[in-house]
Amino acid sequence: GARIADNVKIKKGKMRGEESLGMICALQEIGFSENVVPKPYLNGIYVFNEPLEPGSDALAALGMHDAVLDFEITPNRADALGMRGVAWEVGATYAEKPHFEEKPLTEGDRPVGDFLSAEVKDAKDAPSYQLRVIDHVKVQESPLWLQKRLWLAGIRPINNIVDVTNLIMLAYGQPLHAFDYAKLGSQQIVVRRAKNGEPLTTLDGNEHELDDQDIVITNGQVPVALAGVMGGLNSEITPETTTVVIESASFNPVNVRKTALKYNLRSEASSRFEKGTNLADINRALDAAVAWMAELSEGQVAEGTVSPTSVSAEDVVVDISLDHINHVLGTDLTQQQVTQIFEQLGFDVTESDGLFAVAVPPRRWDIHIKADLVEEVARIYGFDNLPSTLPTTTMTIGEYTSQQKRIRRTRHLLEGLGLTQVITYALTSAEAAEQFKLQPGLPTKVDSPMTTDHAVLRMNMISGLLNVIKYNQARKETDVAIYEQGRIFTKTGDQVRPTEIEYLGGAITGNVVAKDWHQSAKAVDFFYAKGIVTHLLGDYSLADPIRFEATQAVAELHPGQAANIFVGDQLVGILGRLHPAFEHAEHLPATFVFELDLDALFAAPRQEKIAQPAPKFPAVTRDIALQVDEQVTNDQVMAIFHEHGGAFLQDVTLFDVYAGDHIAAGQKSLAYTLTYRRDDQTLTEDEVTQAFDKVKAALQTGIGAAIR
Repeated sequence: GARIADNVKIKKGKMRGEESLGMICALQEIGFSENVVPKPYLNGIYVFNEPLEPGSDALAALGMHDAVLDFEITPNRADALGMRGVAWEVGATYAEKPHFEEKPLTEGDRPVGDFLSAEVKDAKDAPSYQLRVIDHVKVQESPLWLQKRLWLAGIRPINNIVDVTNLIMLAYGQPLHAFDYAKLGSQQIVVRRAKNGEPLTTLDGNEHELDDQDIVITNGQVPVALAGVMGGLNSEITPETTTVVIESASFNPVNVRKTALKYNLRSEASSRFEKGTNLADINRALDAAVAWMAELSEGQVAEGTVSPTSVSAEDVVVDISLDHINHVLGTDLTQQQVTQIFEQLGFDVTESDGLFAVAVPPRRWDIHIKADLVEEVARIYGFDNLPSTLPTTTMTIGEYTSQQKRIRRTRHLLEGLGLTQVITYALTSAEAAEQFKLQPGLPTKVDSPMTTDHAVLRMNMISGLLNVIKYNQARKETDVAIYEQGRIFTKTGDQVRPTEIEYLGGAITGNVVAKDWHQSAKAVDFFYAKGIVTHLLGDYSLADPIRFEATQAVAELHPGQAANIFVGDQLVGILGRLHPAFEHAEHLPATFVFELDLDALFAAPRQEKIAQPAPKFPAVTRDIALQVDEQVTNDQVMAIFHEHGGAFLQDVTLFDVYAGDHIAAGQKSLAYTLTYRRDDQTLTEDEVTQAFDKVKAALQTGIGAAIR
């Protein structure tokens, strides 16, 4: 009536005419995982390798009634990946000091140097590398007590040599590896970096093509193991093995982790090496392992250790004060309490006037600074015992910086002008990065780009905005006005890290006024985009004048509808329509774009805005129409007005531009309104006429204007 795995009930039956009331079971049938069943018994009945009393409890004999401790280890506490580390932790909790019995080691007369030598090419790859040799071994099934310890820990028993390496790893937390000496093919072990393309078949039967980031154990010629990860099939321990080389080492944790992840070979060994091991246990674990192997395999241990590299494992002394501990934890612990906690942890401690000098042993390589000691005190004292206290530090109310405030105001202004904020990728193609550049610079390339469209960091904002417009156009959204504030990345030839510059970009296409019953649709034009930029820059209260100068230097912009934007003499942006050829190539409609260097604007000198009372005296206006060469710009005319207009000229407005009938070829007509005003009295006709005549004369001599 007993039930086994999968709730199968054992029933009464007959075998060869004999009544059967029981069943001979495989380990899987009584609840063992296939991952821990010894391979010879995976598909058959398990046979005990030592005599047991018939009728005794099979589960007890197999260790199924044993207590198993299951730990969730955080990465910083790799010392608890060995039972000795766990014993220290339990001892600290219960204020008891653990005691460990060391397995006595008996060496033979033959020196280890008769068997092999070893070399480590780079001590950074293997700071400590130790080898021992056991001769005349008999590789066989491990005794039942050893098998039980392994399968209860989730490890499959293999043979008495390999099982001892796993037993010592579980006890000390120090991974070991065993090589078949005869299969090494030489009397030399060399630890080096693999060569690119070098092959190795690991113990799991998979062949790997290595690279120069992998640390390998070699026989001087070919790899026989991936250091800290997995051994090679070409040096595997088998029943025919008679001489064994045992390795105990410390490997570069970064390389071990990268190698294990690269080849999907996460193992018990790699998990420990990548987190660090107790340097003081490297030789201790090796000696314990060969002592057990010699006993279980009837082998003879060669005299001495091959040690091409080694490290000294010394205590780390950390100084800390009682006041600091109590301040951080909010406690009122006494010197005696803190000293007792450190002693429970097995740390040597000396105290003088509330100052502790704590000697941390190598088995706790996670402790280096005062904060680590505070954490240990809190753990042993008990987090639940820590009092709840209010923060004692002075609270500082956070606020935006002036730059953050300006960026937010800029966003609000643009949204008020009808633009919508978008966020695009900072990664772009190499071609797009070189477009619309304000300043010369080199792109920053991504080492391993996913696609060519995301191969470099952007050097302008406009390219990303155009992608958004194309996306919307494909979905029949033809009226688009967008902006983006973010960073561009540029560098010179000798820069390693790029310079990050805060930028603002905008793009507008389609109609800015929709057609309805009382008005026609109005498409965006250059002056609409310029008006947005002018309004935005006007809010910056810049001390230097803002200028727009026509340019043909930006290949992606229309040569007749493009301008550089200056504040004083500094170039801070560009504005214009896309070049028709560029629009055609990118399948874009007529689109106007602008880009501003916000960092340059933030650094530009400011002029405070001062509120003025409403004028008390009336203004006087004069209109003037000029016929000038078509190459003359509005900026040139305005400069003459402001230079020669006199003290009472308050404002100049361009209200008409005309070219065509009644105007000579190559000429154009510009019409302006000039506004004059005095703050202290009403202007007389003579004062206005005198100032107006000076302006007309300056226009005629300065730009050859004909007054119409």
